[in-house]
Amino acid sequence: MSLTTILAIGIFASIFVGFNIGGSSTAVAWGPAVGAGVISKTAAAVAMTFFVFLGGWTVGRNVIDTLSGEIITTPISLEAGVAVLFFIGMGILVANLFGVPVPTSMTTVGAIAGLGLATGTLNFETMGRIVMWWVVTPVIGFWVGGIIGRYFYPELNRRFAIRSSDGPLLVLDRTRTIPTPVRGPNTTSKEMGTTVVVLIIGCYMAFSAGASNVPNAAAPLVSSGAIEPNTAIIIATLAIGLGGFTIARRTMDSVGTELSDIPLLAALIVMLTAATITTALSYIGIPISLVMAMVMTIVGLGWGRATRPIKASDVVTGDVDAEIVPGAIGAEAGAPVRKIGEEEPKEVVGSGELVNPKAVAKYVSMWIIGPSVSLGLSYAFFTVLEIGF
Repeated sequence: MSLTTILAIGIFASIFVGFNIGGSSTAVAWGPAVGAGVISKTAAAVAMTFFVFLGGWTVGRNVIDTLSGEIITTPISLEAGVAVLFFIGMGILVANLFGVPVPTSMTTVGAIAGLGLATGTLNFETMGRIVMWWVVTPVIGFWVGGIIGRYFYPELNRRFAIRSSDGPLLVLDRTRTIPTPVRGPNTTSKEMGTTVVVLIIGCYMAFSAGASNVPNAAAPLVSSGAIEPNTAIIIATLAIGLGGFTIARRTMDSVGTELSDIPLLAALIVMLTAATITTALSYIGIPISLVMAMVMTIVGLGWGRATRPIKASDVVTGDVDAEIVPGAIGAEAGAPVRKIGEEEPKEVVGSGELVNPKAVAKYVSMWIIGPSVSLGLSYAFFTVLEIGF
């Protein structure tokens, strides 16, 4: 088979991976906003494509360097890169069919590590550093969410309740020479402002997703030298955008409604925290899952809010009389904020579910199963066929 044919197959595989990444990461970035009715699925896909490109073109280059040249000690051959891409794409496709955003970066690292093990070129120092951050990231997300939930969220929830009014957010004023968008008849200035904040954070999430996910579709081909990084980034972005317009519609519903019964303010806090963690790690070249940071921030936020009736000193001494009540994230906005250690009124802590345990278990299992299966299949494939040796 000629190199031209192999390259064509590789580009197809890159598009296949990007397409499935778009189905997964668009849901993570825009699911909460779509679920809240702030933006349509089509508009979310448009914004996703643009900001994914920005993230991949800038911060994502650092992750491309890690995936293409640091996990294994030799460049990935074109044939091996094509095989790695198909492993990544199949794993993501299966997860999308079940409506679960998959940890794409972890699956990619697993596939490349399997190649490294089979060829004896795995850089264990780099892998150790990556896995260390995979362990630390959920802890960071949980504790950031926990601190916000315990000490800041109740007051934020009281002061900045985000409510949607009846009717359209914007209407066209046709009395002017040029029809101009203006606030709807029931739209308040506060609602307009918070909607803008929701959209800005969604764009930030898309940027973060581009920084962490564009390299997954681009790096295997860049490593072989068959495609320049700029070209690979553009191909990956277009493929991700296509996935955002198509299969992401199902996973957006999954993220927007399944994981936890939380109000939009809590969702924004989670999105901002997860995007910041992911962007920071991408900047230092660590392939990381945006889903991982997002899920654990949700869990931490709910835990922190629910444990407000307990003083930290009581936890240390074991003198705990207060009840930890789930449903705390769904507290009614405007309710009086009790001090730490004071019992919360029933109407504050009794609404909604803290977090859906089955959904969390499903997400966490993917963090373990995804890269493990990817590594095992990749290792077996390259050992048997000796591609890349």
